[in-house]
Amino acid sequence: MKTFTLVLQDATHTQRIEQVASFAGEDDTGSFGILANHARMMTSLVFGLARFRVRENPWQYLALPGAALYFNDNELSISTRRYLLDTDYERISSGLQEQLLAEEQELQQLKKSLHRMEEEVLRRLWEMGHDSGLAQ
Repeated sequence: MKTFTLVLQDATHTQRIEQVASFAGEDDTGSFGILANHARMMTSLVFGLARFRVRENPWQYLALPGAALYFNDNELSISTRRYLLDTDYERISSGLQEQLLAEEQELQQLKKSLHRMEEEVLRRLWEMGHDSGLAQ
């Protein structure tokens, strides 16, 4: 069986997995698979689950908040902010759901904060223009 190397990189560490037989992921165009000696390729994985198999072992699941994927010279590199890796589909699906909810809450807080900052900047600009208009 022909295999390739998978290199997982996130913000804190790199993990190298040898003897990967196959990989399945999803980008904006849909699902795709990679086997050993695949042609060179690059794509962006969407938020969700990917999976890979080391030789004949069970599938391992990889939860990602999006990632850059690059395959070249029989090495698959995946770079992302963070990832979860597990052999249990139910457990990683639950972890992905929790991660999605947490990121959505953080995004909402960030949007509220930016909105408040924008209102404050506009208020100050209005006050500056209003004050300078009165002085003339």
